[in-house]
Amino acid sequence: MTFEWRSSTRAGLFRRTAWDAVPALLVYVHLGLLVGFFLAWPHLGWGARLAGAALYALAIGWNQDSVAHNFIHNPFFRSKLLNRITEYALTLENGVPQTMYRYVHMRHHAGNSDRPDADGQTIDPISIYRHGARGQAEPMIPYVLMGFWRDDDPFTVAREIAAKRPKEGARALREFWVIVGVYAALLIVRWDFVLVLAPFYYLGQSLSFLIAYYEHLGADPERPIASGVSTYEPVYNWMFLNNGYHAEHHYRPQQHWTQMKALRDQIRADQIAEGVRITPWPHPLGFLDRTAWRIATASS
Repeated sequence: MTFEWRSSTRAGLFRRTAWDAVPALLVYVHLGLLVGFFLAWPHLGWGARLAGAALYALAIGWNQDSVAHNFIHNPFFRSKLLNRITEYALTLENGVPQTMYRYVHMRHHAGNSDRPDADGQTIDPISIYRHGARGQAEPMIPYVLMGFWRDDDPFTVAREIAAKRPKEGARALREFWVIVGVYAALLIVRWDFVLVLAPFYYLGQSLSFLIAYYEHLGADPERPIASGVSTYEPVYNWMFLNNGYHAEHHYRPQQHWTQMKALRDQIRADQIAEGVRITPWPHPLGFLDRTAWRIATASS
């Protein structure tokens, strides 16, 4: 199941298409459910609390690779104010300043999960090759479990942003301090809620790294059309707003999520000629793809 919807006219609430009401609504549904979980916490048993915490982790991984990701490339609204409000909503529900996420993600696109240069550096800070060896990707488990801890601290990221875009750097820091302020208040009001969710927050971030790993394992960062790995599994693409069209996305990052199938149809012959890697499994389940097991990694 994929989406093929035409863009709306220039008038209206949404910048590209009225179908962006779907991810826009999901932003606030996610935030509302998180607030509801907090309010319900004192009335829940530990089984329900842990189940809710597990869903909290899954929601972070899902959001960052669907809703928040699409918002980076195609902000939903024409109104700058509505887009700023949405940035703060995404910041709070994912626990990551959306402006910092955008900066890191755009560096990811600049490098396309590139291999280290002569100095051992990559353009892409989350490249699967960054901590690999012999031109091979890092094994999946350390990449997934260590990715969160390897991220630059918020102040470093804000300085990097501010070096070229001071106002954007300041906005990134404001988003960070909003997270600190809100969760500090929650810690005072309901400390057990915050402490229980903390490890699940890490698991949610790790899920996002798991998805990133299989979006690029076996791709070729030197060839733009083949720099991502695609999956056309319909349920995954329905749930993740066509994130499965990942080779297509890296080839044309600004292509709207509703038009990914159309792009694939347009460039399919070139993809076949260039040997674009396709997996039958959704990216979060990429470890089940037997062909992925045969791809040499740094531990092989």
